[in-house]
Amino acid sequence: MISDLPNFDIENELKFKLIAGIDEAGRGPLCGPVIAAAVIIPEKIQFSILNPQFSIKITDSKKLSAKQRVAAFDWILANCYVGIGECSPAEIDEYNILQATMIAMKRAVAALPTSPEFVLVDGNRLPDGVNGKPVVKGDSKSLSIAAASIIAKVTRDRIMEKLHDEFPEYNWQKNAGYPTASHLHAIKNYGINEHYRKSFSPIKDMI
Repeated sequence: MISDLPNFDIENELKFKLIAGIDEAGRGPLCGPVIAAAVIIPEKIQFSILNPQFSIKITDSKKLSAKQRVAAFDWILANCYVGIGECSPAEIDEYNILQATMIAMKRAVAALPTSPEFVLVDGNRLPDGVNGKPVVKGDSKSLSIAAASIIAKVTRDRIMEKLHDEFPEYNWQKNAGYPTASHLHAIKNYGINEHYRKSFSPIKDMI
């Protein structure tokens, strides 16, 4: 097995069977929700994922192509326990992006079809009231977190693609709401709508 790929070492050090990996997507964009995903990979399929012949690549979603992410997304949904949570732009403005992300993570855990005994969260913070620990760069270390990163990323991308159909002038299908030069130019031309985070610069400066 290639050493720089995520594995189950962190999970195996813990004395729990039901461990959920948690990650988010969408903290940085100017618009759209922040999405969190929680994934429990059943013990019975963990060995097959580590097999070099396993055809689905599960790692940090940013290291995968769009095609690889979708293939992994479909496999994870079909074979793992998955919960998805989100916070809307209005909630992000109300609570701030950090607290909204924590809320989305707790909602993802609550949405799991079975409750985890312990969680591993990508980053350096843990949502209040959740039994677990944060793992810096966890999506490159833990397969459970990597799986969650894929679910969160694909889920949010699909939300932004649907919103693009309603508001094609902003090209959210490509920029996913991030402040690219072309996106900022579109905002200047067309203004903002209910999907924008009004507490984020430069949006708040336009209000």
